[in-house]
Amino acid sequence: MKFNLVFTICPADKTEEVVDAAKAAGATGATIIHVRGTGSNEAKTFFGLTLDKPQEAFITLVEKRTCQKIMKAIYDAGEMRHPGNGISFSMPIESVVGLESQLTTLKKEAEEYL
Repeated sequence: MKFNLVFTICPADKTEEVVDAAKAAGATGATIIHVRGTGSNEAKTFFGLTLDKPQEAFITLVEKRTCQKIMKAIYDAGEMRHPGNGISFSMPIESVVGLESQLTTLKKEAEEYL
């Protein structure tokens, strides 16, 4: 079985909805991390306080054949066609250990693509 890591950054108020969409599309879980970023449009400041909206990142390991379906669900749920609503990308994973609790589900989903 081959895996991809999907890494997503989105506004914190959308994280739960986006993770739920990823799970509905076949992801078996996610690790959520609080993040802060910088980009071409810097955060506004007001009397020295940054007025940037909070962001979170989440990572999920997915079976390679389900990756595009899951990323499409993330894109749609996060309304990523609008600026400032996040980014998601995937990377191939060479090896994995510790997935015993999710292996049955991942194998079942992979078989659906055969």
